[in-house]
Amino acid sequence: MNDRAIFGGLRTVFLDRDGILNESMPEGEYVTRWEDFHVLPGVPEALRLLNEAGLRVVVVTNQRGIARGFYTAADVERFHRAFARQLEETGARIDGFFVCPHEKGQCHCRKPLPGLFEQAVRRFPEITAAASVMIGDALSDIEFGRRLGMKTIFIAGDKLRPMQRAEKAARLADLRCASLPQAVDALLAARSSH
Repeated sequence: MNDRAIFGGLRTVFLDRDGILNESMPEGEYVTRWEDFHVLPGVPEALRLLNEAGLRVVVVTNQRGIARGFYTAADVERFHRAFARQLEETGARIDGFFVCPHEKGQCHCRKPLPGLFEQAVRRFPEITAAASVMIGDALSDIEFGRRLGMKTIFIAGDKLRPMQRAEKAARLADLRCASLPQAVDALLAARSSH
């Protein structure tokens, strides 16, 4: 199946945060200060292209560092507001941020469970899984999208992840790319030829 058939009816792009929009911290470490939130190359421009194409852009992120006491939900909101201001300067935006603050096994919203998608649909009732794509760099991102019936793109850019899980995620995904800008180029090319 070609990319056009896969991504033709797209309306909403779901994005993981760490490793997709900003640099991932090493395993077991967290972005605890705005100074540690390093936006990856080409991300603002890629987001602007999605905005200009009329696509809704939604971030869904597991942040169990909140449950572990490394930072607070208010800290995460502050990072996201600062990031949104930075994006505004380049003419880009994210339409919504949805955060799971829980530890594994404590909730219905930690990816790959569907709670963050359900929160997004409550805010944007026109969202459907069939017209959405999930872009992430972890197995939980790809499983989240697949369980809901979304198309999925695996970003293989971060070498810090355990290899076995990355290989499984890459196999499960509809498409594999090296970065968000590359994924956006593939999506928009597929959409324009539809």
